[in-house]
Amino acid sequence: GVLPSPDGPAPSVSITEIRQYLRAQDIPFHDGYSCLHTPSLFTGDRGDQPLSANAPFTLFIDKTTGSFLCTATLAEGTWQDFQANVEMRHHGVTPIPPASSEETEEEMRQAREDARCIWERALPLWELLDEKETKETKALFGISQVTDATLKRFGVRYLRTARSLVFPWFSPQDATLKGLKLLRVEKKGGTKTYVEETLPRFDSYRNLFGLPLIGRRDTELVLTGWELDALALHQAAGVASLALPRGASSLPPTLLPYLEQFKRITLWLGEDLRSWEAAKLFARKLSLKRCSLVRPGNLQPRPLEALNQGLNVTKILRSALLASHKSIISFRQLREEVFGELVNTEQVSGVKWARFPELNKLLKGHRRGELTIFTGPTGSGKTTFISEYALDLCMQGVCTLWGSFEINNVRLAKIMLTQFAGRRLEDQLELYDEWADRFEELPLYFMTFHGQQNIKTVIDTMQHAVYMYDITHVVVDNLQFMMGHEHLSVDR
Repeated sequence: GVLPSPDGPAPSVSITEIRQYLRAQDIPFHDGYSCLHTPSLFTGDRGDQPLSANAPFTLFIDKTTGSFLCTATLAEGTWQDFQANVEMRHHGVTPIPPASSEETEEEMRQAREDARCIWERALPLWELLDEKETKETKALFGISQVTDATLKRFGVRYLRTARSLVFPWFSPQDATLKGLKLLRVEKKGGTKTYVEETLPRFDSYRNLFGLPLIGRRDTELVLTGWELDALALHQAAGVASLALPRGASSLPPTLLPYLEQFKRITLWLGEDLRSWEAAKLFARKLSLKRCSLVRPGNLQPRPLEALNQGLNVTKILRSALLASHKSIISFRQLREEVFGELVNTEQVSGVKWARFPELNKLLKGHRRGELTIFTGPTGSGKTTFISEYALDLCMQGVCTLWGSFEINNVRLAKIMLTQFAGRRLEDQLELYDEWADRFEELPLYFMTFHGQQNIKTVIDTMQHAVYMYDITHVVVDNLQFMMGHEHLSVDR
């Protein structure tokens, strides 16, 4: 997903301003965990009547960005769009949801169509040729313990031609098929890796897998990073569970409204330290006070593994730690964490580079919260090297933000695409689309800045990107751009 960052950061709005505006406009609201809830501007009573507090509160305003989503009509937009719609209502005009571009509409329609064709060709696992094929397929995906009833409940199917499991994305409104995710297994030597593909493409795929099965009255939820974990949790512990569309790599803010109904959310994203870090990051977005985290460890693998090993899943869930650590804690409360660091020494050293073993020795991998500066004379290959270095991590799922003040994004993307494909695409243009499609799936974002910039604007944009895309790696090329401004107040 090479998304352009918004041109300059979205004008920021504070939660205080949002509340003041709603009160001034007589719009009733509840204060939720990550959002404010109000009646929708897009449903029910029209014209200049005040919004009734008896109407269902289906419109959610993100407390951090001011963006809104109406879960009843799927209207969404920025804080500015929201205000414009309120103005229209005052003038007796029916608000219209901000339109997405026709291009996007067309893409989404096409994706739904493709998804429908695949879905119709896919079969429930128990309807394969014979029991042997069913057994082998379940074993391949590590779901031998998952019952047919569970698979049926979540609507999981199998596409034989692609040897892939198919997870549907049903609209919670009307249960129509909006898209799907395909999961296949690649075997290299003794290791199995899972490969995912989504329709629509990765940045528009926003399925909280399992959402239509959630009851209105459910108040507790387990949030996982993988569809198969959601199946395992439901089967082993009978709990309401959902899977995030992009696993532990990000929690898109547009999904927050759907999570507002839960008073308690347990995050069990995976079994490595990266998913633990991600859980801590997501808990902040979801509001710490209602979140608990399952610590990864030998006795607490990911839910599917726990089911396969016959562990007591309910007991693991009960042992989850509260996310809201008090500011002052004793060693007793740190014990577990310290033990975890000792158990996972290899992982604590961060995400290892696949292509730079020597660099791993020096830097112990990419560790969050560290600053690394590369220096060298002009033309010595800093940019080329850094783009290779960032790409290496990005391909391993580290969400990366590029701020290039030296060369423009098109040239930078060209360098990175060439490095990614490992070939000169100029000479093989027929391969361009295939590589570009794969490159687009990377969690990579570019800031659209050029030349000298006000530092505050740059920092604001970075913060916005961190909230929106869960960025954990920021590359700034280069530091000189900061020197152009004599802001004495800024600590360079």
